[in-house]
Amino acid sequence: MPGPNFSLNGKVAIVTGASRGIGSSVAAALAHAGAAVVLSGRDARALEANQAALAQMGCAATSLCADVSDVSSIDNMFELAWRWQGRVDILINNAGVEQICASSQMSEALWDRIVDTNLKGAFFCAQAAARRMPNGGSIVNMCSLTSEVGVSGAAPYGASKSGLAGLTRALSTEWAECGIRVNGIGPGYFRTALTESFYQDEQWQRLMLQKIPLRRFGQLDDLAGAAVFLCSDAAAYVTGQILYVDGGYLAAL
Repeated sequence: MPGPNFSLNGKVAIVTGASRGIGSSVAAALAHAGAAVVLSGRDARALEANQAALAQMGCAATSLCADVSDVSSIDNMFELAWRWQGRVDILINNAGVEQICASSQMSEALWDRIVDTNLKGAFFCAQAAARRMPNGGSIVNMCSLTSEVGVSGAAPYGASKSGLAGLTRALSTEWAECGIRVNGIGPGYFRTALTESFYQDEQWQRLMLQKIPLRRFGQLDDLAGAAVFLCSDAAAYVTGQILYVDGGYLAAL
């Protein structure tokens, strides 16, 4: 009896926010599993460097600049991606921004920048992907611990990521009949450019490590298996779920 199929051979994946950090790492994992990968983001130089690194390892990849807070930019990105390979099988909604700010000082502009990128952008990327998945596919939304718990100073980020969890469940039920699976990954505490300010505080690091049963922060490679699994045929009966890769943090609350 054959084992589970984790191969992504023949599939085309679009990864938003792929210029660095989690997006770059997940894009590489999908490419190594056999997918042709579209690296999307706002930093053209970083995207081109990541594309070149994948090409050197024999992986099919291209890069496209896009701002997911702008629906016209999303439409253009998906049109160019479609022209590249003539299909879309996988979307990783990873693009996101965060800025710590007291709620009493929150401006409309900052709220809109965070929510438009993290939530509105994810929805319209999912919509554009679904329209190009006539034979089904997999959409993975990059959620967060703040999809489940409150964090002081992160109201718009927490609202956007909580909304993304709800969006994951809603789209999974609506698009199941089209063969499109929608799931989420909830990273725990990973050190990236987006979260670097937290890690500058050694006391914060010590206190946080005490709350993580595995007693370490996440490494980007820790997300590779979760991403490949959810995008592969091995997860053919998995939809509407959020897989938290957090070292046991939420289980210990």
